[in-house]
Amino acid sequence: MQPNNTSNRSPEGKPAGRNRNASRRGSSGKPGQRSKKPQGPSMNTNLTTSRGQAVRAQRRAQTDAQRIANQYVAAASNVSADETAKGGQPRRRANVIDDSPRLKIIGLGGMDGGGSKNMILVEYRDDAVVLDCGNDLGVDLPGINYAVADTAYMEQIRHKLRAYIITHGHLDHIGGLPHIVPKFPAPIYGSKFTIGRVEEIFENFGLPMPDGFELKTVTMNEDTHERLKIGEFFVELVRVTHSIPGSTCIVLDTPVGRIINTGDFRLDPNPLDHERSDMERLKELGNEGVLALLSESTTTERMGRTPSESTIEQSFIDIMNQAPGRIFVGVFSTNMNRIQMIINAAVHHGRKVAIDGRSMVSTLEMAVRHGFVRIPKGTFVPIASVGTMKDTDVVVVCTGSQGEPSSALQRMSNGEHRHVKLKEQDTVILSSTPIPYSGNDGAIRAMVDEFFKKGVHVFRHATRELDGIGPLHVSGHASRDEYADMIGMIKPKFFIPIYGDYTAKHYHVELAVEYGIPRANIANVGNGQVIDLTADKMELGGEVPHGTILVDQTGAIVNNVVIKDRVLLSEEGLVAIVLTIDKKTGTLLTSPDIISRGFIYMRDNEEIMNGLRQELKRAAVQRFKRVDLDRFKLELKEHITHYLFEHTGRSPIVIPVVNVISVSGGKPPARAKDGSPGKQEPEKTPEEIAAEQQKRFQEMRARLLTQDARID
Repeated sequence: MQPNNTSNRSPEGKPAGRNRNASRRGSSGKPGQRSKKPQGPSMNTNLTTSRGQAVRAQRRAQTDAQRIANQYVAAASNVSADETAKGGQPRRRANVIDDSPRLKIIGLGGMDGGGSKNMILVEYRDDAVVLDCGNDLGVDLPGINYAVADTAYMEQIRHKLRAYIITHGHLDHIGGLPHIVPKFPAPIYGSKFTIGRVEEIFENFGLPMPDGFELKTVTMNEDTHERLKIGEFFVELVRVTHSIPGSTCIVLDTPVGRIINTGDFRLDPNPLDHERSDMERLKELGNEGVLALLSESTTTERMGRTPSESTIEQSFIDIMNQAPGRIFVGVFSTNMNRIQMIINAAVHHGRKVAIDGRSMVSTLEMAVRHGFVRIPKGTFVPIASVGTMKDTDVVVVCTGSQGEPSSALQRMSNGEHRHVKLKEQDTVILSSTPIPYSGNDGAIRAMVDEFFKKGVHVFRHATRELDGIGPLHVSGHASRDEYADMIGMIKPKFFIPIYGDYTAKHYHVELAVEYGIPRANIANVGNGQVIDLTADKMELGGEVPHGTILVDQTGAIVNNVVIKDRVLLSEEGLVAIVLTIDKKTGTLLTSPDIISRGFIYMRDNEEIMNGLRQELKRAAVQRFKRVDLDRFKLELKEHITHYLFEHTGRSPIVIPVVNVISVSGGKPPARAKDGSPGKQEPEKTPEEIAAEQQKRFQEMRARLLTQDARID
């Protein structure tokens, strides 16, 4: 579905549970409000809110954070937020293996949320294949780059796995391969361009592969209709048009019947590379008989037909005819047909072309090497030379059309690009529209704002009529009439909408019913649900372990518990308390250390902080000698939580650190190397020891925080 952009796009709208502080604050819990300063000898000081209120507020914050994290929970973490808050353990799942002679279709990913991390398992007796294996770039969680499907169920059937078969080379269809294939090795099948993309992402993957792992790929020819045997299956690829070369439908002949996975497609009658969808072959397959059609559902709500890619070629020529200076074109990094179109227009106008964006450069090199893009000799120039060239002599093709952070176009807009400084009379063309379900509109708008502030001319597809130009983008996905055409050509007995959220698939279901498929023969299912097929019947066969594995910027896996803490930190902040207590007397040797991060600005809240220090001193005197250390820390944490909720209406993460120091008595005399008594050091007073401790604490804080934590 989505192009090869390594952005961290966020979903439309923020998850439920964000910005909740206002709803939790009562009349006594507004930020910065000063209640009566606590007094009295007991830890239960004269606070206007009850401890129960503070505890409940903290539990609500934890539950909300867990709910947000659980949108991406792993298969093994099938436990509710309430159970987690109570220390609950994940429930064990029943073993779902069933070796009856049925074909099982299981969406491990791609059956919800816009069709990201697309991954469908097809299983029959002792053979199984995986159709697509993508990632999800739309995860909006702190420190998370993308997500992949949880493969817990594949652990149970690893002995059955025969192959990965890929429809096309977008990351939401291949981005999970470097994480999953080394754990469950099998050959990867795909078209020439798709296999090139697969090899590219393995080469650029940041983490080392396991010892002994060897990537095995099989390139198939979609033009000759070759069929390869994989276990009890036969596979064929059929060409379809999309926004990336080498896109195909997967035709899988099984002992139960033929199934077809469309992959992402549109039925473009006039693509730039002249590689039209092989509708003749699709009709032949439909006439021969198809048991089940698995059809992508990304844009089923869009009426009519998607315009041809060829309709935008003249727009680039027209803009280059009138542009007074340099031209910068933002485009998806895998849309090689579009890039070829821009190169052709630049050559037509006698301009050189510079390419910027790591993902674009990598994909373009592969495309040129395999003959998918043809570039006249002498056309390319390095991006570093753009600043020294005549303005009318250059076109820069770059990533960033979605406003992705750190993309080439984004860095140009905010003046942080290493080689390019935008200036008046430059022209920027955004040859894209926001990715469906991505919520990228705001980032794109902010980037356009910066372009206009710099006096740059901006052309967008959305404002083409206002700008007096032709179209600048066409979707890579079908519209409603084309989805209907696919159903009409294939004429399946059973229909399963895939690669879309429930709403998009719902509209696809209604379309299938309209075109003659009985509603009883259609299944709109979620991830993990098993569809059992025989030659005559389709049934839902329960659910397998499924979920989401989160990956950070380094490629490492991030645990769901860590995500919950990150969400809590981002919403509520953290307060760390450091107490240094004399073991013998139970008194504080130094004033309590208070470290606030993301909670309140301590300089503006000195009254609250001073009151908290008094509470901590009182707590040490009253409770330290009466309970064990663990109990003292727990009481301290609860009391601090109560105090802070009383004065701010917020429930930060509270971390109490208690250093117990023995200061009575002197050190034994040091001994020389020969064992004889050495020179005895004079005994230090408690005040001197406390001063040394305080000095060490301050040095440690300076190293960790690079500033005085008291003033935050």
